[in-house]
Amino acid sequence: MLTLAFESSAKPASVAVVESDGKIVISGDGKCVLAENSGSKLLGQYYQNNGFSHSRTLLAMAEALLRNLDLKPQDIGLAAVANGPGSFTGVRIGVSAAKGFAFGLDIPVCAVSTLEAMARQNTSTLNIKSANADMINIKSSGADTKDDGAVILCPSMDARRGQVYNALFKCGGAGLIRLREDRAIAIDELFADLQTFDMPCLPVGDGADLVLSMQNDILDGSRKIAFLRPNPLSRYQSAYGVALAALFGSAALISANQLCPVYLRLSGAERERAAAT
Repeated sequence: MLTLAFESSAKPASVAVVESDGKIVISGDGKCVLAENSGSKLLGQYYQNNGFSHSRTLLAMAEALLRNLDLKPQDIGLAAVANGPGSFTGVRIGVSAAKGFAFGLDIPVCAVSTLEAMARQNTSTLNIKSANADMINIKSSGADTKDDGAVILCPSMDARRGQVYNALFKCGGAGLIRLREDRAIAIDELFADLQTFDMPCLPVGDGADLVLSMQNDILDGSRKIAFLRPNPLSRYQSAYGVALAALFGSAALISANQLCPVYLRLSGAERERAAAT
């Protein structure tokens, strides 16, 4: 099966085609589900990080990628997209592109967390566990604070106003474990949360530098964090990570009509409207 993935939630934009050995089947309750999926291969990815309008470049990159892979749109069995958090405009563009593509071909779509996709694409660089591993969800704040050989993955996106969009994952022998849900959090609060884990931390995303800068502000003897250096090739979000999250994560397959963006806070216009009422 071939998956076409879209990522436009921040300044970088990318599309990717991933081949997997799974197939889409109809479950007993009439829903589309992935079955027999155990491996994947990146066939191609187009990526740019020059700030051009995603509305002008995203579909053009998808068209060029399919053409250069000698594929037709009808060869794609699944569309995948990062539907948030991220830039309000960027997320809407990606969701609209995936929705239109899937609707026109009558194929399912998988909407994944931008932050989970960033974590997925970085698991392979740690040489701990393949990205093709099931993710376990742990919501309790004190869970798994120490694990020899494991690493905390800290995808962060600059959300302005002193905040980042963030989630925390543990990457170790058990695979990828979610420790924190997607959130908009103050940078100092995130740093304090990271200090509760007795594991090295790999910060990725355009908010990584904001997190790393907090290390220099420690003056009260608090414990410093053992930060790892991010791989420049996988530091920022990419469509390949979106495909991995769609194929091996827990997000459901849905119809194009059900696809919606996910925002973690109100836009500036909505905040101003609420303040005026």
